[in-house]
Amino acid sequence: MTLSFDPEAVDLPSGHFIGGELVTANGRIGLRRPSDGADYADCPIAEPDVVDRAVETAQKALASSGWGSCIPRDRTRAMHRWADLMEAEAPALARLEAVSSTRPIAHLIAGDIAVTAEQIRFFAEMADKECSDLVPTQDGAMGMTVSEPYGVIGAITPWNFPISMAGWKLGPALAAGNAVVMKPSEMTPFSTVRLAQLAVEAGIPAGLFNVLLGDGPVTGNAITGHPGIRKVSFTGSTAAGAAIMENAARTGIRPVTLELGGKSPQVVFADADLELAANAIVRGILANAGQACVAGSRVIVEASVAEQFAGMLIERLPQIRPGPTWDADTDYSPIISERQIARIEAIVGDAIAQGAEVRCGAERLDRPGYFYAPTLLTGVDNDNPASQAEIFGPVLTLQTFTTEEEGVAMADHPTYGLAAGLFTRDLSRGLRVMRQLQAGTVWINRYGRSRDHILPTGGYKSSGIGKDLGREAFHANRRSKTVLIDIARPE
Repeated sequence: MTLSFDPEAVDLPSGHFIGGELVTANGRIGLRRPSDGADYADCPIAEPDVVDRAVETAQKALASSGWGSCIPRDRTRAMHRWADLMEAEAPALARLEAVSSTRPIAHLIAGDIAVTAEQIRFFAEMADKECSDLVPTQDGAMGMTVSEPYGVIGAITPWNFPISMAGWKLGPALAAGNAVVMKPSEMTPFSTVRLAQLAVEAGIPAGLFNVLLGDGPVTGNAITGHPGIRKVSFTGSTAAGAAIMENAARTGIRPVTLELGGKSPQVVFADADLELAANAIVRGILANAGQACVAGSRVIVEASVAEQFAGMLIERLPQIRPGPTWDADTDYSPIISERQIARIEAIVGDAIAQGAEVRCGAERLDRPGYFYAPTLLTGVDNDNPASQAEIFGPVLTLQTFTTEEEGVAMADHPTYGLAAGLFTRDLSRGLRVMRQLQAGTVWINRYGRSRDHILPTGGYKSSGIGKDLGREAFHANRRSKTVLIDIARPE
């Protein structure tokens, strides 16, 4: 079976998904394919009355289905069936995502969809294993902490990894006994709608997973500020996360989980395996053409090997196979939109104007769509725009240091603290520096997540609040109640 497909032949689901059914809606946002710039579809905008309907539907579904109070193993079984359907429907799901997003079809089949199915199974298995506790108290009393679902979770996901990010939110929320009202990005809405259809086919009660299409100012604000939403989970930019926190508090205090922007450093010591480091760094920045919050875009290299290491990066960065996301041979992604590629060009232009030297790239690729060449800039300091801004594109900066203390200081960013990479053969140094890096995730002698879903992810500083993945994500979707019972006989 060939994975390549005709983008014009993909049947796109039309409308919102509420209560187990597609709800017809008029298109308002025109969509263009990143791979060729062609207009191909419209995305509707869910107005506040549609958000009201979805939240009410979720509340009724929770009450009527008993999802949050049923035998936990029943939730586990339904979610396992859902993961099975994801895998069985992988080609169709991948086409829905590839046609609209930056994700090549082969990457979706081998990576995003397979990993998301694993994550759903991981959280499904937590449903009957993470529970309440009996705690020690005084004689004559019994103390408990009772864990309960919140109710309806509002979730907003970004355009860069639509299926993967939906899985991050849905797995722990549903396994923990909640319902979900989700808004995918208006630029990549269709695969999430199909995920919701598959959930109902798997036996997850209709109305527990509702999908609303729309933009941030109208639909996103209505979801995050709705009084019936008991918790908010968001992945996206730091600016949008701050606005969501403010909006969520307007109609009542509620918890939020935010996975936000990053400007992640990669510190390379002279004693590192430089081949390993160069390969890891290049893979990290070329993945999705740098359109990832954890993209390791700031390379900070010990001065004695800096020029050698720059040459290794320059040799590897251009070795790409750009192409449309519907071509199975494509391994290098387009940029999501004309607006985003123009933003990349503007930041790189400002960086050059302030002294950056272009060692490779720094231009669009001459082909249809929105493709930007892998880029390496040297001669920058921490104040250069390319060092400061989250570019969200395939742009590396390279800086040098002479002492460990200097390298650690350069790695620190005034705003972001999402992830960091560290390359050294010295285990003591690795553990010592790891503790000093201001990041929620540190990878040593590698760069990027594994398929160990037990490991949580989340940021320091303005890179977020709370954790996705791991036990932490499951517990973040449940609230605890303290119970104290007197059991002593009355005098």
